[in-house]
Amino acid sequence: MTATAPWISLPTPPALSRAEARTFTATAKQLASARGHASVRDNQDRRAHPALAAATCVLADLVDQGWSIRVDPAQRVAVRPPKEANDPEREKARVRKQELLKRDEQLSVPSVRRFVAEMEQPREFRGRFVSVFSLMRDGEELRAALERLEPGDNAAKSLRAVIDPYVQVVDPTERCAHTGLRLGDIWRYFRHTWSNQYTSTPGRTMLLLIRDRAAPCHPVIGIAALGSSIVQIKERDDWIGWQSNQFTEALAEHPTTRMARWVDQRLDSALDDLYLDDLIEDGLYWPSLWAHPADEAIERLRKESIARRDDHRRFVQRREFKRGIEPTDAEAWRQRAESDLFRSKRCLALADLLRCRAALLPFLSPLTRNGLATALADPGGRRAVSDLVRRAKAESVGTEMADLTVCGAIAPYNALLGGKLVAALAVSPTVVHAYHERYGDYASVIASSMAGRPIHRRNNLVFVGTTSLYGAGSSQYNRLHFPAEALGGAGRIEFRELGRSRSFGTSHLSSATVTALVRLSEQSRSGVRVNSIFGEGVNPKLRKVRDGLDLLGWPSEALLQHGRQRIVYGVSLVSNLLPYLLGAETEPNYLFRRNVKDDVTKITDWWLQRWLSPRVRSTEVLNAVAAHRSGRPSRHGARVPVPKANLSRES
Repeated sequence: MTATAPWISLPTPPALSRAEARTFTATAKQLASARGHASVRDNQDRRAHPALAAATCVLADLVDQGWSIRVDPAQRVAVRPPKEANDPEREKARVRKQELLKRDEQLSVPSVRRFVAEMEQPREFRGRFVSVFSLMRDGEELRAALERLEPGDNAAKSLRAVIDPYVQVVDPTERCAHTGLRLGDIWRYFRHTWSNQYTSTPGRTMLLLIRDRAAPCHPVIGIAALGSSIVQIKERDDWIGWQSNQFTEALAEHPTTRMARWVDQRLDSALDDLYLDDLIEDGLYWPSLWAHPADEAIERLRKESIARRDDHRRFVQRREFKRGIEPTDAEAWRQRAESDLFRSKRCLALADLLRCRAALLPFLSPLTRNGLATALADPGGRRAVSDLVRRAKAESVGTEMADLTVCGAIAPYNALLGGKLVAALAVSPTVVHAYHERYGDYASVIASSMAGRPIHRRNNLVFVGTTSLYGAGSSQYNRLHFPAEALGGAGRIEFRELGRSRSFGTSHLSSATVTALVRLSEQSRSGVRVNSIFGEGVNPKLRKVRDGLDLLGWPSEALLQHGRQRIVYGVSLVSNLLPYLLGAETEPNYLFRRNVKDDVTKITDWWLQRWLSPRVRSTEVLNAVAAHRSGRPSRHGARVPVPKANLSRES
């Protein structure tokens, strides 16, 4: 076991009256006397002070997650996080137990139970009765098919007669040709079988089904989802090499003419991407200011940014930002640019650009390799280059990088290391092409709102990041790589282990607790500070929760450390990752041929030979496969495990 963590003091929330403070202390004592008091959270008085309700919910969640709680003789409350187990299996069991609490909470919601029941209900389709059970392969049948294979056969060829995968990109409006079920509903159903809660993520999302054409109804092998990348991941950014200080230090050691031109071009392109008409009309900007930046003008822009941000918080109508904008509607983009939110962002961006321009102006004539070296030796010049790197990074993270937010096989394929197949196919040329097809003409919402016109960024998927579900023990991404030569390229496509995550976030807090903290934040005297509007900033839920904890007077940094460290992985699909992401090179050098036609077959052959062939010789593995039986009542591991207390039908 690791060393015992220190106790964390949780003072009585300052907004509480004396009577409410006594209630808070009494609740803490009750929770300290036993574990798992969900009733304390679920049965609280709805009329309670928002601070008392939020504090009660947080304490109940922490106890449910294994935290210790104490109340000393002076009535002071403190909590302590659980120890992490040194044994990987024990640590995985601890984290899994924590994740299942939120997963089961979600599966107890009436609307979710109805969805699951409807998917499992038999219905007639093309002359026969089908349901989601029709998309689960019978384990006994699969074992029998694997056992019939003759020893010494060509492994890939013979195994593909038993398991023949293909990739199906989910269009929520399309239906399965074999069951009539919506593809989006099929994906959602199987996602509910994961051990962690299913949550949708903002931004881009592309769902994938991996299916098996070797069996009737083409059962589902596994599911995956590509989503917008998290903006800041230290382990990933260190590996790519574009952390600002890291990059400028490397550039100072080896300045090049190409990068000197890049700095020059980035300044001009950043200015071109800002809508300026209203700022010029209001005397906040004029064309000659770019040639001769003035401190007074920069300060006026900063003050205007603050004023418009305050107006946005006070007067924003969320529905105005919920409506989508047609990509070609220039007038709508102009109106969005002139909103308080984006006028504030534009003023701040322009002020920063002018500061960068002023710092680099002595070295621009235009900027040469020697001039870049001199600029990087100057503190102001180095800071300006760092800002340009951060801007380039912000553009690429949202468009040419994706996170593999969901990835795994379902029973019985999970016993056959199907998760490795799903992961490999999720970074295949087929998926890269599908990503480009879906987002190639996509107008970037933030960039278009800043420019007042449609802005189309490059949309070549060149990097995929992901994390393991657990921070200890084996992972489906371990040792996962396949040769790019098989796809007409060079090198290998590899899931690289980049480090360990910070174990920071809200995944250990229940939805009731998040709601209570958000309510507290929104009812505070400072008004609504986070409106969950795209463009206000990253991760609005986390910012609201942090704001709520701060209003309680509790240490948000310590309480948001959920102790679920994960392994961070990255897959580079190109050989020129850093220069391409920064825009110093215009074309991605993919490790494979982008137009290869049989990539899924070739990746499947690699998986069959490398991973499946050795496992089908194991009686233990085949028994695990056979344990998943079709029929009713279903005893199949791919069935959503609705908590027993909520089952209203035979299970």
